[in-house]
Amino acid sequence: MQPGDGRKIGFWTCTALVVGNTIGMGIFVLPASLAPLGYNALLGWGITVLGCLALARVFARLARLLPEADGPYGYVQRTLGDLPAYAVLWSYWVSNWITLAALATGVVGYAAAIFPPLARVQPAWLCVGVLWLFVGVNLLGVRSGGRVQVVTTVMKLVPMLAVAVLGAWTLLESPASFGAHPPAKPISLGDAMAASTLALFAMLGIESATIPASRVDDPGRTIPRATLAGTGITAAIYLVVSAVPLLLLPYAELAQSSAPFALVMERFGGEGMGRWIALFVVVSGLGALNGWTLLGGEMMRTMADNGTMPRVFARTNAHGAPAGALVLTALLATAMVLMNYSESAVTGFTFLSTVVTAANLPLYLGCSLALGVLWWRGQRDAGRDLLVAAVLGVGYAIFAFVGMGAQPFWLALALMVAGLPLYFFLRHLRKRATRHA
Repeated sequence: MQPGDGRKIGFWTCTALVVGNTIGMGIFVLPASLAPLGYNALLGWGITVLGCLALARVFARLARLLPEADGPYGYVQRTLGDLPAYAVLWSYWVSNWITLAALATGVVGYAAAIFPPLARVQPAWLCVGVLWLFVGVNLLGVRSGGRVQVVTTVMKLVPMLAVAVLGAWTLLESPASFGAHPPAKPISLGDAMAASTLALFAMLGIESATIPASRVDDPGRTIPRATLAGTGITAAIYLVVSAVPLLLLPYAELAQSSAPFALVMERFGGEGMGRWIALFVVVSGLGALNGWTLLGGEMMRTMADNGTMPRVFARTNAHGAPAGALVLTALLATAMVLMNYSESAVTGFTFLSTVVTAANLPLYLGCSLALGVLWWRGQRDAGRDLLVAAVLGVGYAIFAFVGMGAQPFWLALALMVAGLPLYFFLRHLRKRATRHA
């Protein structure tokens, strides 16, 4: 595929990938999870936003310095080597199909609450149907998936804007409502770290524009701009809308709510507003499902192109889509849905936040180290901020690991180790093929 190919995606699609994948469904339930931490939640959000802006800078600089590299795999492979590149991408890919399963489950749960007739259908099969619907969309090519992503991203910003407007209106009309229910929980470093870790789950996806790097038009310019713009937009939205329920609702009530945004809209916006918010939550989940489906196929195609996955998954169909990679990722997500269909949405998202966040951190750490290696190798003329971004990225990744505790760390390590047999088997096959060539 040539750079001028119509299958390439541009700035707006890349930005929509970042915003659309980052704003999934987690943000709509996260205020309830953060409520027991009191004002530490707002401090945690501030820490997370600053850390993610540093990571966005890491990805932006890598994309500009290595525009010909095929996304994060290429960034890590060219600086740290084949094995680290495989390990971080493997764990990231595993987190991808777990994310798909959880998003499908969340979407169906919310949809059934809005449209009661859906509750009579077996939820597991509804989840599977939604999953494969977006596989079909992305089998039509990266441009097809990109167009759906742009539309759903615009739509999912509606409830965010509604909550922000409601907060501003309430502040003007009844300023005493803000802070009327102060939390008993004092501010502490430990609780702020815990809040920051929880908030990080909602920010996962800032790297989305880098994953399909080979499909991006002018990646050295487009990816950095889209990554920084998308992360900045998402961070600003999150800081505003997360503060509204935390400042307006009693903390004990907020902690028990499965739909905090719907609750605050019903309480301060009027009867029936919560139902509309729930509808847009479904749209948000569908958009994230589409975006992560696209990335799942592209990640596997990249690894196959580099010999760390079977070559069959590098093949594309007539639309340029990595058909085999998309189908395998969806099959694994389907298996995850069918094994866990009896779990509640809350349980599913608790599992998701732990596993997925842990599996993403090695990628963030690896890419931050990659930027540091580039600076060490002589890229110092690229700007002093190169080393600053690398140090901040590494520091934040380690901070997040510490904040998560020992269990998620060992879980992330186990995920990476689980993929090593395939890596060494394929390397053995490549060496044998070279000897017989």
